[in-house]
Amino acid sequence: MTSTECSDPVLLQKVRKLFPQLLLKDQFRIASRVKKADSLDRQSLESLCRQLENLAAHSLVRSAAVLKSEIDPELPIAAKAEEISAAIKKNPVVIVCGATGSGKTTQLPKIALSIGLGRLGRIGCTQPRRIAASSLARRLASETGGECGREVGYKVRFDDRTGRNTVIKFMTDGILLAETAADPRLLEYECLILDEVHERTLNIDFLLGYVKRLLDKRKNLRIVISSATLEAERISEFFSGAPIIEVEGRLYPIEDCFLPPEEDEELPDSVMRGVDFLNAKDSRGDVLVFLPGEREIRDCMEKLEGCDLPHTRILPLFGRLSAGDQQQVFHPGPQRRIILATNVAETSVTIPGIRFVIDSGLVRLSRFNPRSRIQELQIETVSKASARQRRGRCGRIQDGICVHLYSEEQYHEFSDFTPPEIQRASLGGVLLQMEVLRLGPMEDFPLIDPPSPALIREGRRMLEDLLALDSSGKLTRDGWKMAKMPLDPHLAKMLLSAQRYKILPEILVIAAWLSIPDPRERPFEAAA
Repeated sequence: MTSTECSDPVLLQKVRKLFPQLLLKDQFRIASRVKKADSLDRQSLESLCRQLENLAAHSLVRSAAVLKSEIDPELPIAAKAEEISAAIKKNPVVIVCGATGSGKTTQLPKIALSIGLGRLGRIGCTQPRRIAASSLARRLASETGGECGREVGYKVRFDDRTGRNTVIKFMTDGILLAETAADPRLLEYECLILDEVHERTLNIDFLLGYVKRLLDKRKNLRIVISSATLEAERISEFFSGAPIIEVEGRLYPIEDCFLPPEEDEELPDSVMRGVDFLNAKDSRGDVLVFLPGEREIRDCMEKLEGCDLPHTRILPLFGRLSAGDQQQVFHPGPQRRIILATNVAETSVTIPGIRFVIDSGLVRLSRFNPRSRIQELQIETVSKASARQRRGRCGRIQDGICVHLYSEEQYHEFSDFTPPEIQRASLGGVLLQMEVLRLGPMEDFPLIDPPSPALIREGRRMLEDLLALDSSGKLTRDGWKMAKMPLDPHLAKMLLSAQRYKILPEILVIAAWLSIPDPRERPFEAAA
């Protein structure tokens, strides 16, 4: 049958008109049939048209039209909105950097929306922490006139608030990384905004390398990277000279006060002294206190609540806190609030009403000990970059004060940056995922700061010991099963072995016990 006998010009024109309206993932799936459309008989062509019409009805065009994309003129990023828009249209990768308070986290998705992105695929926005992903989705839904869980949504571990009509999707970087297994080309997304990249977590570094490779296959994918100024040049170089657009922060003057601990003074007492200092200065305005972990937050809460501070409310903020308790910090009241937080409040999350910051100068960092083969959580001094981020949390609504619970001399001894997680973590889990995704040897994978050969060898040796890899480095059947579990490889292997020996209920308890920082600590909402 010749093409003139089987082709219908009207139907062919309809096919060519409908195909570009499909979601990118649908275009990829049906492209081979569309290419052969002119050789189809009339009945097959009509069937293809009906299929395309059904798929086009599921595009995000209508949902995107519901959302308002106006940029908040009060935010510093508004002055750069046109420049950012033009750069995104012209370049596959754009880097937007600037200080806290610039508005880049909330306004970049709206800029992407305003230039027509989000119709053929979602605008995906990654965050290092779950609390940031969920709170930003709620805020952006409010700003754009959408509904959280519908046009704007979020997905974090154990909580998926997205739907078929979701145009802007916030998620942790770990979630996006996990999605690469089922969607290697990330066809669900037309634009990806990778936020807080300067934190350089293992997931972030791996995602940067992944999307760098992906751009060769997806020429129309747009990547927007949001980072602190000091990392921007290196990231630009990594992406072959991607343009950098700097956005000024919005900060009022900040007074720095150094109050190092007195001899043998415990951390809760130092924090109390910082609170007394601020109360003497000004009793109005909320206080954000940075502490290294949950245990220190509990100790400081006990100390502050025992002092019966007048007209003051003490609130905790950390990643494991329930969603309801986390939301309390976003609703100021008539009382002064003292918010005791881990570094979850260092970036992304903007807590309204903060005038003062107390910085303990401490952080809990995870480091891999190659001798014991254990990932250890250690309390260390923060880097200068982190100290600046913490300081930038105040002075956003009026003049602020940052109380440093260390001396100025100690500050100058801090390291410039926190070492990237990829240089201080066990690589077993990453190597396992790389095998599943067939990404080749880690030595050949593009990374801004490649890990040491010793760490890579140790990671492979660990997977071989767990029988996840065979002697030739190939994934075993157990390795495939372990890769599907969102767990450390050791715990995943424990569960597989427990299933074989029919002791899974008992080992599940032990695995859960080993998955949390301290099983003796009760959740705040369960505390008496």
